[in-house]
Amino acid sequence: MKYISALLLIFFQLTITFAQEAVPDYFLEGKSVILISSSPQARPSMQWHDIATDIHEGLLAIGGDPVGYYELEDIALSQEVQAGYASAFSKRLISAIVLITRKSNGQVAIHIAPYTGNAAIVPASGIWGLEADNLGSLMQSLQTIGQQVKSRNFLVLEVPEFPNSEAGLESSRRFFARNPLNLDAFKLGIPLSGAAGDAGLLMGYRYDLLGKSEQAVIAEQLAEKSGLEQLFEAHYPFQYEFLTNPRGDAELVRERIQFVLMRLEGKEGDLMQSMGLPVENPEEKTRIVVKYYIRLIVRDELYIGPVWDADPDWRKALTGFLKNLQIK
Repeated sequence: MKYISALLLIFFQLTITFAQEAVPDYFLEGKSVILISSSPQARPSMQWHDIATDIHEGLLAIGGDPVGYYELEDIALSQEVQAGYASAFSKRLISAIVLITRKSNGQVAIHIAPYTGNAAIVPASGIWGLEADNLGSLMQSLQTIGQQVKSRNFLVLEVPEFPNSEAGLESSRRFFARNPLNLDAFKLGIPLSGAAGDAGLLMGYRYDLLGKSEQAVIAEQLAEKSGLEQLFEAHYPFQYEFLTNPRGDAELVRERIQFVLMRLEGKEGDLMQSMGLPVENPEEKTRIVVKYYIRLIVRDELYIGPVWDADPDWRKALTGFLKNLQIK
């Protein structure tokens, strides 16, 4: 729900300049941040840190100045987290975002985008891209491209840097592991695809989403709306209203909508940490899950419920969350 509309923007608006054209000037003339998404099913197995170490030489070869490597899923965890990292990138005067995606079949794609300077981080168009069957082939292509490039970047880092920044995780203090009060007194707003804007564009470069067909995305969107209606009719006894277009908080409150259903999707360990929950060995909880929660508009408080109910299947995640709302 949260990201499908943004993904549609990618499919309908994204224009990629492929590698037969020159590396963009904003990449050659300024600092870059590299965001990596790697499928755990790809073979040979590689952690995103390993990919960063291998790709760094190639980025230097094509004239880049990579100043920080991050896992894409950490950045795109939620709109709040993404906005926090965007603020940090702006302070570092970042001019380019490099996205490295390693799919489950081992194929690797690199995209270079101008940093937007806002929470979207990447735009929907003007993206330079290159794909290869594996990381080794991509490195060879970058080395070849580098022979034609004259960089304006100097004093670049010879080894990759992994900033220990938690700028985007400051919002975790606002999550509450309990149910909100007064759900029976006010309506719950349920945003449908079309209300997310550009915030989800970055997620479209995740290893399991990049390259998904337009038809597949539209089919998922329609199935989601139908599924939401069925689940709410079966498991939610109070008033609710589907939100088909963006509305401000003041307008929602005037219409007696004081609660809004929210959704996060990402690695389970990362989600739990971002919500302030204790978790042992979060690096081992790598499955991509969906977690629903409720935002109380008037206090801007976020309620995740008393039971952890995230699941890779959004239907199971939502069913569990709605049932757990009945816990006193």
